[in-house]
Amino acid sequence: MAGNSNLHASRADKADEFYTQLSLVENELKHYRKHFEGKTVLCNCDDPYESNFFKFFAMNFNALKLRKLISTCYATSPIAQRELSLFPDLEEPQEERASDKRKPYKVQITEVADYNNDGAVDLSDVEWLLKNKNNTRELLKGDGDFRSAECIELLKEADIVVTNPPFSLFREYVAQLVEFKKDFIILGNQNAITYREILPLIRDNKIWLGYNSGHFWFKVPDSYEEKATDFKIDENGQKWRRMGNICFFTNLDIEKRHEDMVLFRNYTPEAYPKYDNYDAIEVSKTVDIPCDYFGVMGVPITFMDKFNPSQFEILGDSRYHDGQDFSDDINVINGKTLYRRILIRRINKGE
Repeated sequence: MAGNSNLHASRADKADEFYTQLSLVENELKHYRKHFEGKTVLCNCDDPYESNFFKFFAMNFNALKLRKLISTCYATSPIAQRELSLFPDLEEPQEERASDKRKPYKVQITEVADYNNDGAVDLSDVEWLLKNKNNTRELLKGDGDFRSAECIELLKEADIVVTNPPFSLFREYVAQLVEFKKDFIILGNQNAITYREILPLIRDNKIWLGYNSGHFWFKVPDSYEEKATDFKIDENGQKWRRMGNICFFTNLDIEKRHEDMVLFRNYTPEAYPKYDNYDAIEVSKTVDIPCDYFGVMGVPITFMDKFNPSQFEILGDSRYHDGQDFSDDINVINGKTLYRRILIRRINKGE
């Protein structure tokens, strides 16, 4: 599938440096504004010199009425403070100039004012803040891994975590957020819905999808190899890769998950065949979910973008269902195994 080859490649070679465009960050986070007031936000997979998640919160610090913004990154980032800097005029810290290996930084912001007296509070004021107030920027003692002791202490301090975590560590990253009972908005791939560690959380309404999903372009370091598809180099020489089925995962309540999906198809055995090896009907397109069927249905993973827990319940998927993790798929019709399916059932509200 177009766009997914880059995801598979990132898993295989642990190429996790995919930098999210500001437009994607803005289009998602505008729906959560009420959640941020008075909160400490942690971006713990975000080099503060390069991350558009950090940029969004730094620029909107006052508008969102944040209490604190914390950003950290992993030490081995191949582009740390080099290629994608948000602050091209910001001098490299003295302690790093002599070293070719970049150490991870922690940036903490508790206020953003019109420091340069130009009549506006914007990213130039954040740059001034990082240049002139040493207490905002500090070297981490370790490697900046989100699993390290000092980063866990920052996690404990945070109210909401917002970031694009490493694709190869998505399961472990979510497990940590759940363990420490943190609110979050994180970028991931829709295929993560079927992970045995993630699906039970979705089934139990502990995680759901945010607003934006689809195929999106991400900036990548110059060291990343060129691809035949889903790859481009722009007029400035910047490399880009397109990732398929990208979506946001969150546990913050949003209006979208309370909107009923409009159903207009009627069930017939001919239009909705049952699986060979499981008592459920096949619904190949989310839009075709019948309005008058209340048994178990197998639907595409993309259904999760329309999921309303008051309208449907999640039972599992093609392999993880009935409380067990099976080795064989159940989504077989006439001997042919279909794409992975989510098993759902309508909630009968008496209509």
